Amino acid sequence: MNVVMAAAEAIPFAKTGGLADVCGSLPIKLAEQGHRCSLFIPAYKRALHSGLPISDTHVSFVVDLAGKLMSARILKTTLGNGTVDVYLVDQPLYFDREQLYGDEHGDFRDNSERFSFFSRCVVESIERLRLPVDIIHCHDWQAGLIPAYHKTNFGNLQWYGNAASVMTIHNMAYQGRFWQYDMNLTGLDWRYFNWQQMEFFGDLNMLKTGIAFADVVTTVSPSYAKEIQMPAHGCGLDGALRAKGNRLSGIVNGVDYNVWDPRIDKNVAKNFGQENWREGKIACKQDLQREFRLPDRADVPLVGLIGRLAEQKGWDLVKPLLEAIVDTADIQWVILGNGEARFADALMELARRRPDRVGVRLEFSDSLAHKIEAGSDMFLMPSRYEPCGLNQLYSLRYGTVPIVHATGGLIDTVNNYSDASAAVGVENGFSFQNYDLDSLKQCVLRAVDIYSREPHVWDKLVGTGMSQDWSWTNSATAYESAYRRARELAAIDGRL
Repeated sequence: MNVVMAAAEAIPFAKTGGLADVCGSLPIKLAEQGHRCSLFIPAYKRALHSGLPISDTHVSFVVDLAGKLMSARILKTTLGNGTVDVYLVDQPLYFDREQLYGDEHGDFRDNSERFSFFSRCVVESIERLRLPVDIIHCHDWQAGLIPAYHKTNFGNLQWYGNAASVMTIHNMAYQGRFWQYDMNLTGLDWRYFNWQQMEFFGDLNMLKTGIAFADVVTTVSPSYAKEIQMPAHGCGLDGALRAKGNRLSGIVNGVDYNVWDPRIDKNVAKNFGQENWREGKIACKQDLQREFRLPDRADVPLVGLIGRLAEQKGWDLVKPLLEAIVDTADIQWVILGNGEARFADALMELARRRPDRVGVRLEFSDSLAHKIEAGSDMFLMPSRYEPCGLNQLYSLRYGTVPIVHATGGLIDTVNNYSDASAAVGVENGFSFQNYDLDSLKQCVLRAVDIYSREPHVWDKLVGTGMSQDWSWTNSATAYESAYRRARELAAIDGRL
């Protein structure tokens, strides 16, 4: 198939979260499996300095945004040793900024204009570049207008008649909601501004637009696909998602094992695999303890945490948990992340008070993240909600047993160890159901107890996790099925 993707970020060009990992890896894997893949992203300042050679396609045009004429220039580079063409939509007024979506003052006020422009440029560029398209795959709200342009035949572009559309939701919390008169920027007829398609409580909602018009909607795990159809996690769009019926599904994100594999990881003190993980993790744990200036102890359980310091990631539980047990439980904690000051300040105070048990770095460091995955005995991921999650998948590969809240993609990837299920052989971690301090505390202390008192069980958990395959191969195969489904439904609808 000929697959064209559109997204606001992709590694190695620009990244704020898991969206970039997906859009930088999935097209490469699809190309390996025989598909022709292209990717459109904005030409951010950082994208133009990715280190990859960039050329000019000599395709340029003007977009009319409610009477404001904005020029676009289309640049090109490649990924995957030339197997994936990457097109960068260049307009410095919109994209020559230090950050992608906002600054210290909040979201950029012109985000609706910026990404209306981006979406218009994608559909126009496909036509001008004469790209063959069987599937137009749009990611998150920033590309949410594209399925609407496609299905309404906006601009009467020839490629529309050969393509089906897929919309992928990476996080329901981010929807691209703007005041109603930004509808004019889209160029679409106001008749689409209704409760079933583009309107949301009087506002324009770009994610809802993509959901309403796409042939197929996917999200990043099967459990999250179920959760977002309920009010608690649907963020107001649960009805729109339920209306998609069998056109909605969940596909777990993959892991790039060329980057996240302890056998070849250049960031860790000693490489290791399933056959020698014990000696490898001993060396990596010792290195991690020295990095965080913790006592060099092989016997103490070491728990790692990485991520944004925010309630969504569970820090409203982690903070009181540490305050409650740091003096009584013989556990070492290493924490890497930045975010809300109330959590950062509390963590730094704990590190000052118990430097023998708590190490904190208020930053993000990719190399240190690898060290934490390799050197920790356990990885704590108590997210309030988690569409997919990647760190638990990294942890499994590195023999670091995950402890998670049973939500979203964490349900689909971490099988809870219990005495009743000990003989099944699929357990690879620990999870807790209720999102409260007591449930988290019991789960952590139970994992620590198994680690200390039942080494044969612990070895089994580590071995099971390390043997599992969460590579992009399986995920890409699932996306192939979603693409075929989209084309079948488009044909049934009489558009192919």
